[in-house]
Amino acid sequence: MNLVAAFAESYDRPPDGVWQAPGRVSLIGEHTDYNDGLVLPFALAQGVSVAIARRDGMLELRSRQVPDTVVMVPLHDLKPGSVAGWAAYPAGVLWSLRQAGYPVGGASVLLDGDLPWGAGLSSSAAVECAMAIALRDLYGLSIDRTELAVLAQRAENEFVGMPCGILDQSASLLCTAGHALLLDCHSGTSTQIPLDLTGLTVFVIDTKAAHQLVDGEYATRRAECERAAALLGVPSLRAAGGVDSLTDPVLRRRAAHVVGENDRVDAAVRLLRVGRTAEIGPLLTTAHASLRDRFEVSWPEADVTVEVAVRAGALGARMFGGGFGGSVLALVRKNRAPTVRHAVSGAYRDQGWTPPTFLRATASAGARQVSPALNPTA
Repeated sequence: MNLVAAFAESYDRPPDGVWQAPGRVSLIGEHTDYNDGLVLPFALAQGVSVAIARRDGMLELRSRQVPDTVVMVPLHDLKPGSVAGWAAYPAGVLWSLRQAGYPVGGASVLLDGDLPWGAGLSSSAAVECAMAIALRDLYGLSIDRTELAVLAQRAENEFVGMPCGILDQSASLLCTAGHALLLDCHSGTSTQIPLDLTGLTVFVIDTKAAHQLVDGEYATRRAECERAAALLGVPSLRAAGGVDSLTDPVLRRRAAHVVGENDRVDAAVRLLRVGRTAEIGPLLTTAHASLRDRFEVSWPEADVTVEVAVRAGALGARMFGGGFGGSVLALVRKNRAPTVRHAVSGAYRDQGWTPPTFLRATASAGARQVSPALNPTA
């Protein structure tokens, strides 16, 4: 049953429309966004869809992935802490829009998606961005995509309680097909960078080690970066010229990762602009070592995946996302893809781990309406 039919079955009426927002992969640029740095994500073909219809005074949320749960919240009761679990993400977006002064009313919502939750593919941001663009269009609001990303980020920061940067929401809303998005998190400017994958495969390898970021480690890393910047006398680590003056070895490692990662993003962009995509491979592997050793957010499955993939012929590989679980990105020549896949799967079998899954990532379009208004007078 498609999403339109499922919505009609749930709500006894058709939706006003269906919107979709993609998940994302960071090609390179990790833990730089909340440090005013540079990031280089691209949108996936997979994402989250929202079928939605207007209603008065109430937000009702359903998900095809949680079929026995219905969450209903009167709009006057919508505030941080009023909704928990998966429903907090779409509810937080409606709250964020209303807090910003936009005249958003109630909604009946049905969510669906083909993006694995907990794999580091920004499924939560995809939910937020699908909801944000749906509500914008549904209520005829004049909000550009850059502002929508900020409002979706606010939903996650203040309503959900996750102190994320702007990367995930920007990628989901601003990416275009066939390009990576160079996002300067200090200025807020973005540039589409051609991502030529001719003869190449980008594997997203789900290590099956689910991550949990709200429980403190992500917030700890962010606080460490803020402390390092303060000790260096700069507003953020983006402005740090060097880190040697930091006497705390932990803060020095954290800052060294961020400074080096911004340099790696710059180097990757220069290569992509001239079509030398294969040459970014070593940058990916170096970035993983920095995330493992300096930022200390990797995990055993990721380390094994990177090591085995590169040994089997991958041009480069690295963990991505917040860390402590999730997925690995591997850049592979197409003729080596079966060998890399076989080697990584064999390593998991030898370790007795749950088998990984492999997704061939393509640079896809950002959030958009995928079904026209079906009941425009409702």
